[in-house]
Amino acid sequence: MSRIAKAFENGKAFIPFITCGDPDLATTEKVVRAAVANGADLIELGIPFSDPTAEGPVIQGANLRALQGGIKTDHIFAFVKKLREDIEIPLVFMTYANVVYSYGSEKFLTNCKEAGIDGLILPDVPFEEKGEFSEICRKYGVDLISLIAPTSADRISMIAKEAEGFIYIVSSLGVTGTRSEITTDLASIVKVVRENTKVPCAIGFGISTPEQAKKMAGYSDGAIVGSAIIKIIAQYGSDAAEHVGEYVGQMKQAVSEA
Repeated sequence: MSRIAKAFENGKAFIPFITCGDPDLATTEKVVRAAVANGADLIELGIPFSDPTAEGPVIQGANLRALQGGIKTDHIFAFVKKLREDIEIPLVFMTYANVVYSYGSEKFLTNCKEAGIDGLILPDVPFEEKGEFSEICRKYGVDLISLIAPTSADRISMIAKEAEGFIYIVSSLGVTGTRSEITTDLASIVKVVRENTKVPCAIGFGISTPEQAKKMAGYSDGAIVGSAIIKIIAQYGSDAAEHVGEYVGQMKQAVSEA
């Protein structure tokens, strides 16, 4: 059984998103370790990109801070290898196609395998164009994580049938960011997913409170939170780990009750 499958094996999963290198990799390491210690089941690690089209201002800001700090993809691979010395939960990269292209797809996926990365999320690659990545991901044992959005409509079953690892269900139209209310009919989306695959699905975009996380995990197999965590890191900087750990603990408790 893959590490990603195990993350969803014992109840609902809580998945934090953390931008690598914001404000520096030493802080990212402390934050990741605090998240793991407080119950995170899988962690999405963002590789910073200069034009992150799916991101709202909060995560855009994190990308900018990391890039201004001199973060490079090679630094992130070395960082993940260090984490893998003692961290066993699944680690998934979230980045953009251009980051993989410019690094060299073969080299990027080779390094993913060597570092212990379990999956790859590329939000700017549509389902119809995933072929150029899925083959090489499969070659190196890295799951290419599919996204399903409220606009996916007739494509939901098609995407679900070919999904690997877990499915990232986008809760709302637009970019990432906290939302006071999520009004999408997610139950009907999850229903179609369940009819077409046994691959677990988790809901992200807009979740920031334990109440929202519990509600989203009630529909699906877990909840994904990014912007709310990035806000804590932006507020506390190098002292953020303790605060992120406390927040992750609250969110994990909430999804466990779903």
